[in-house]
Amino acid sequence: MDNGGPGELLHILRDGYPRTRADLAGITGLGRAAISSRLEPLLKLGLVVPVSDAASTGGRPSARLAFNPVARVVAAADVGATHATVALTDLSGRVLVEATERLEISCGPEAVLDWLTMTLTGHLKAMQRPGSDIIAVGIGLPGPVEHSTGKPTSPPIMPGWDGFDVPAYVQQTFNVPVLVDNDVNLMALGERATRWPDVDVDNMIFIKVATGIGSGVVSGGILQRGAAGVAGDVGHIAVSRAAGIQCRCGKTACLEAIAGAPAVAAQLRENGLEAITGNDVVSLVRSGDLAAIQAVRQAGRDIGEMLNMCVSFINPSLIVVGGSLAQSGEHLIAGIRETVYARSTPLATQHLNITQSETGPEAGVVGASILAVEYALAPHRVNDLATRLHAAGPEDTRGLQKMDRVAQTSQQLRDTVAEQLQDAFP
Repeated sequence: MDNGGPGELLHILRDGYPRTRADLAGITGLGRAAISSRLEPLLKLGLVVPVSDAASTGGRPSARLAFNPVARVVAAADVGATHATVALTDLSGRVLVEATERLEISCGPEAVLDWLTMTLTGHLKAMQRPGSDIIAVGIGLPGPVEHSTGKPTSPPIMPGWDGFDVPAYVQQTFNVPVLVDNDVNLMALGERATRWPDVDVDNMIFIKVATGIGSGVVSGGILQRGAAGVAGDVGHIAVSRAAGIQCRCGKTACLEAIAGAPAVAAQLRENGLEAITGNDVVSLVRSGDLAAIQAVRQAGRDIGEMLNMCVSFINPSLIVVGGSLAQSGEHLIAGIRETVYARSTPLATQHLNITQSETGPEAGVVGASILAVEYALAPHRVNDLATRLHAAGPEDTRGLQKMDRVAQTSQQLRDTVAEQLQDAFP
């Protein structure tokens, strides 16, 4: 890693461990004076704060410095086919405030994004933070996304969204970087970061089973998006039991046509049960209804048939199952395990863990936050910000620092952060 700027020092400190200037000098090979000059803009921006005194080795005690996750906030949104969640998080991905509402993606981009920006604005007002405190926005959408532009690409369940410039529309309200990705990709990021931070999960699959079925694939430690953003679109892989059954994408034999939440609900209605949504199916399963339990388990077997192929191609060490239908408990997971372990080779499954998502509904917004933070706090972007801060005149400097006024002018906030970090790292 290049050790030449403030951004690289911030990258080191973002692991949450306070360090002295001497510690940073030892890690980077830079002299004390160089470390101090690189820390100066980070301190002015509030991204780094002094927390406590380290043990003295003789002479004056050395002050420790730490990353300040509350210096700014990130706006994060997880938009599904029928529901949307928006949140504000700190720079570590911790959710500060969030709201979820039933919202049809088919309402179109303007309606959905207007709701998103209005709700985020309301969150900011409730927290008494200005819009300038937002450093970036991350958004997950339930369809293929061209990651480089943030534009949806031929999404099968999103009429009016194809090619829509989502970042440009959101930037009319929040003039910051806007990162857009497929919702399940972000769930994979969120689950991996929050529940498996200390485990080697460089190869994993996160599968969402809800209105649709999709997956986020991490291979070699890198999220795989594919050439057109459709990597992981497993809901439209053909499976044997779906032969001849029409899918909403226009093709037949798709996994989603028999194992998605609407398909399972339709099967239960044929048995005289009241089930419209995935939540209805989950309620029936939790009540002990045998027909619902059998239907969900069969959906798991069908999903397992598809995952068997993925296991052979990717050889993951972890498969995490999320989405509304996963809330039915072990029944869906049991069906998946039954097929995967029976059909895959012993070598491919000897270290494979198939489990339910522990992050739950927050996985998407946490992943969206991570995506946005990693972009905004990339070392070269922090270096650019520090350069602008150094070069700005008095008036410009006030403009640059306006976005950070909460972190810079509130000594109480700094003290609170210091106390929290001191408790965590005595």
